[in-house]
Amino acid sequence: MRPLPHPRLWPWLLLVSWLYEFVTTLRNKAFDWGWLPQQRFSVPVITVGNLAVGGTGKTPHTEYLLRLLEQKFRVATLSRGYGRKSKGFRMVEQESTAAESGDEPLQMKHKFPCVAVAVDENRRRGIQQLLSRIPIPEVFILDDALQHRYVQAGLNILLTDYSRLYTRDFVLPAGRLREAPQGAKRSNIIIVTKCPEDLSRQEAAVIRRELHLQPEQHLFFTTFRYRHPYPVFGAESDGTLQGSRVLAITGIARPEPMFKQLEEEGAEVTPLTFPDHHTFSDNDINRINKTFNELWEPPCLAITTEKDAARLRDMAGLSPLLKVHLFALPIEVDFLLGGEPAFKKLIFSYLDKQNK
Repeated sequence: MRPLPHPRLWPWLLLVSWLYEFVTTLRNKAFDWGWLPQQRFSVPVITVGNLAVGGTGKTPHTEYLLRLLEQKFRVATLSRGYGRKSKGFRMVEQESTAAESGDEPLQMKHKFPCVAVAVDENRRRGIQQLLSRIPIPEVFILDDALQHRYVQAGLNILLTDYSRLYTRDFVLPAGRLREAPQGAKRSNIIIVTKCPEDLSRQEAAVIRRELHLQPEQHLFFTTFRYRHPYPVFGAESDGTLQGSRVLAITGIARPEPMFKQLEEEGAEVTPLTFPDHHTFSDNDINRINKTFNELWEPPCLAITTEKDAARLRDMAGLSPLLKVHLFALPIEVDFLLGGEPAFKKLIFSYLDKQNK
């Protein structure tokens, strides 16, 4: 959680937040009242989004849906491609670069090569482009599109971080919310993410009461589970963490859980952090190489996130020593309190209803 601003700045931040909340609320009302147009498509559309900026786990939850649906449907996923240098509609291929497509769409294409992955800041145009291609997708998953209301989705999934629920936050710039907490009413499903694995039913009930769910809304709780590291390039080791020195290279919003996981696996961790969605420069690559060389003494590994790996693959200048010891640490979503069957049932019930 970021530090609180200076007390003298707080009243001014709250004033700007109130103005920002007023503007975003007025915009939402314009959609609600039909003053701004929304387009509904004949193909089912599922959005995965949040009210806050920063990492609530949209990409792992989007990947969970892709994993769930790709064997039964022709699935397409569409996002704006945050951090890319290109503009407009673009299909993401395995040969694409992070500069062309953004790191997260490229990560998904590498993990799900049979899924149609595309980027477009205009989601309505992006869906129309995908519908003009063969084969036509049977379901769309929109990543980070809860505020993109020009598309009227059939199922909205809202994510909120366990450590900072939207009910405990402020609208920008005093807090991290993109709009007022009342925006949660547009969601059909709310998922509290990044929960402790031992979350009790009593605490879950307290959170349920705090969120003030609508009668038709469904609440679930998830945690992240780290899987075994895999090589980004060719590897000279099997990625064993126990007893290894590890250079942890991260460009994500909250790297601390990853560092903690590596330490729990028995690694001696040296963090090397960059800002979220950071575009690595030549100086950054030299710094990474230098740090790894200084750390080098077998057993030694460099571990990064899958999102960072998507950007590092494109970078020239990584040393041969680093490349053969560079691994990505995958994360997957696990549902808590036995909620996964009910979640799957909601997803398939929606799709069955739309396809009749």
